[in-house]
Amino acid sequence: MPKRYGIKEKDLVVAHILDLLLTGRLRTGDRVDRNDVAASLGLSRMPIQEALGQLEHDGILATTYHRGAFVQRFDADTLREHHEVHGLLTGATSARAAADRRPEILATLDGMLEQLRAATDPPAYITTSERYRGLIVETYAGPRLRAAIHSSRSLMPRTFWLHNPDFRTLLLPFAETENKAIHDGAPDRARRVCMDRADLMADIVISDLQRCGVFTEFRSS
Repeated sequence: MPKRYGIKEKDLVVAHILDLLLTGRLRTGDRVDRNDVAASLGLSRMPIQEALGQLEHDGILATTYHRGAFVQRFDADTLREHHEVHGLLTGATSARAAADRRPEILATLDGMLEQLRAATDPPAYITTSERYRGLIVETYAGPRLRAAIHSSRSLMPRTFWLHNPDFRTLLLPFAETENKAIHDGAPDRARRVCMDRADLMADIVISDLQRCGVFTEFRSS
């Protein structure tokens, strides 16, 4: 596999395993074959082990001594829970922004909101949306909260939204409502809109994965 500069090998492994999950090639109770992952990505076992550790920390895999890493329960409820946690955590940072309005931050957020309104394709919208969220998180979240938010994104598939033509239409109203709540100094409203956005995103992704037959009943390993 050609080297992808600027991307950690561990992150390549994480993305690969999550793709296997979200396409139904790995399911609840399945064992993650380190050799298959290494052969698929052309990587050594070290970044694979690091990735498995991260995915265990994120609640996606469970490791058993001498047996390896296995997929934890992965179904609609699990996917919704990841979205709910993300909504709660990002809602906490948005509420902080509303409670501590800084003119320079508000001006930057306003500029990015205008870019969101002008975005005509999902990649442009997603990139700007991530910058908008990143500014709030970096400004108002401490190291522990930032780490938790990063972890909560694991089962929020970016690639799914890259190919969803309705992405901007669905999510722009939430961005506008959140931005107004921050300007108005309304922490509860800012928190709520983040949770509502995460709920909608969960509904859409779950519906698509159910249609594709990704979710199955648990089978013991």
